[in-house]
Amino acid sequence: MSGFADPTRLRIIRFLLDGPRAVGEIVAYLGMSQSRVSNHLACLRWCGYVDTERRGRTVLYRLTDRRIRKILQLAQAVVADNASHIAACTRLPAVGEPS
Repeated sequence: MSGFADPTRLRIIRFLLDGPRAVGEIVAYLGMSQSRVSNHLACLRWCGYVDTERRGRTVLYRLTDRRIRKILQLAQAVVADNASHIAACTRLPAVGEPS
């Protein structure tokens, strides 16, 4: 699930829900350098969340599994169901830290 834990990679995954995108489109959407975006895409590809598809000279990135959309929908529903508790949650002390 490490791909989902990073905010930038999660934004990429959400952007790809609408369909395959070229790296330039992803760079423009995120407003980051191409090298940073490429590193995130490499991680997502290594984890098996995205794959590439070549169309002529363009390489498109796409999600590999339709269940990714369902995972995000379920996560949003859980957060929505618990929004008031999440908003009221305070930081708990770490083990060994004074309360």
